[in-house]
Amino acid sequence: MKAIVFDMDGVIIDSEWLVADCWRIIGEKYQIPNIEENCKKCLGLNKDATREVFLSCYGADFPYDEYKQESSDLFHQREKEELKLKLGAKEFLQWLKEQKYRIGLATSTREAVAKVQLKDLGVLHYFDKVVCGDMLKKSKPEPDIYLMACKQLEVLPEESYAVEDSYNGIRAAYNAGMKAIMVPDRVGPNEEMEEKSVVILENLMEVKKWLEKNV
Repeated sequence: MKAIVFDMDGVIIDSEWLVADCWRIIGEKYQIPNIEENCKKCLGLNKDATREVFLSCYGADFPYDEYKQESSDLFHQREKEELKLKLGAKEFLQWLKEQKYRIGLATSTREAVAKVQLKDLGVLHYFDKVVCGDMLKKSKPEPDIYLMACKQLEVLPEESYAVEDSYNGIRAAYNAGMKAIMVPDRVGPNEEMEEKSVVILENLMEVKKWLEKNV
């Protein structure tokens, strides 16, 4: 292994629950049915793909942009106090640096948001390259974001691991030809995830232990 590329939300930052809770509040306010289940369909997707999912679920006249803005405003009101790193994230990143691995990030979140969150949580400097959802057109599960990350890290996909929590993320890494490690967050693994992941582990500290034994 020469490199490891991480997803951000639900892997490095414990943010998926907060996004879902903000949408839950919006759903209750406007009586939007099945909002939490439909949010799960959007895990790993960029903003354009997420918008398409909502419109396909609720119809072309669904005021997604209005509700999304309100949900985002609520998220940003809460993030400073409620956003935390996932268990073992900083320790794992520090270990990877010490082992001289190249470290990348491949997140569907916009660059301006992702880099601020990573900086505020004290981990931005660990990443050699950061690729964000607004840097390319195609969203996960397409492999483009992972292929771009590998290219920027100057490694081949088959020389690299990807750490993901979502189905779409695992699909993207697998489609890119990388070795995918699943660390589930809001959705547990199914048969497809078991087939496309080299291993499924509970948290990042377990990933560190697994790499120490198997790489």
